[in-house]
Amino acid sequence: MKRFFKQTILFLVILFAASLLLDVIYTIVVSNSSERNKVENVIHTTNKKYDVVFMGTSRANNHFVTKIFEDKGYKAFNYGISGAHLFETSLLLKLMIANKYEIKNLVLEADLSICNEKRDEGTTARFMPYIHQNEIIKEHYKNESDFYQMYYLPFYRYIKFDNKIGFRELYDVAAKKPTNALHNKGYYPLISKKKGNMKNDISSLKVIRNKFYEEIKQICKQNNIKLTVVMTPMCANTKGLNYFDKVQQLYPEIHNFENVITDDNYFASCGHLNDEGAKIYTNVILMQFFNLKKVNQKF
Repeated sequence: MKRFFKQTILFLVILFAASLLLDVIYTIVVSNSSERNKVENVIHTTNKKYDVVFMGTSRANNHFVTKIFEDKGYKAFNYGISGAHLFETSLLLKLMIANKYEIKNLVLEADLSICNEKRDEGTTARFMPYIHQNEIIKEHYKNESDFYQMYYLPFYRYIKFDNKIGFRELYDVAAKKPTNALHNKGYYPLISKKKGNMKNDISSLKVIRNKFYEEIKQICKQNNIKLTVVMTPMCANTKGLNYFDKVQQLYPEIHNFENVITDDNYFASCGHLNDEGAKIYTNVILMQFFNLKKVNQKF
C-alpha cells in the first residue's frame, strides 16, 4: 500500500511537470505568432491609426469590403471575426485601446450577436495563449465558470481548445505557415458559385440588453471614437425577421439594413452576402454615413 501511494505521488508529480513543460513550450511558440489571425495581430501591434475600423462576426468579416473605403481615401481595416460574439469583440477593442490604436470611426455589426452574452469557444481559443501575460484578457475571462482551470491548470487550455491552439497550430506556427486572415485588409470575400443554405429561422432569438455591447459603447465614448452600429442583410426566406425590428426597438441607435439587399443572387448563404453583394452593401454604408450621396435603392 505504501509503495502504491509513493508511485501515485510520483506519477502525479511527473504529470504536473510534463503539463507545465508543455504549457511553457506551447505558450512560447504560439504566442510569438503575430500574423495568423486577427486576435494575435492586435496583441502584437501598437500605435496603429485608422479612419475606419469594422468589427463584429462573420457578418462583418464577409460584408465590409475594406478596399472600397480605402479607394475613397479612408485608412481602414476589417477586424470582424467569424464566430465571434460581442464578448470577444469588446475584448478585442479593449486590447486595441491598450495598444494605443487611434480609431476615428468604428462600424460595428451587431444584430444576431445582440441576443447573447456568451463567449465563442473558437474565438476564445485565440486569446488563451496570452491569458497569463495580458491583464486585460485575464480580467475579461475571470468571471467565466472555468476560469480557474484555464488560468491555473498547466496545459488545460491547450487541451480544451485543441482544435484551435493544439498541436496542429503549434506545428503551423513553428513552420511559419501563412493564413489569409489579414488579406484584403481583413475582409474575407465569399466568392464560391455554390450556394449554402438559403433558408433560416431566427424566430427563437430573444433580444436582450447586452452588457458587452454597452461596454463597446462606453469604450468608444471614452476614447472619442465615432460609433456606427448596423444590422446587415439576411435572405428573404428567413422566419422571424421581426427580430431586427425588436433590436431597433431596444436600441434605436442601431441602423437596420437587414432588407437593403433581398435578391438571392447576392447571397452566398441565407445569412451571408457573396462578394458582389458585400460590395453593394459596403457602398450603401459608405454613402449613408461618410458624407457621400445617400442611397435608398434596394437590390
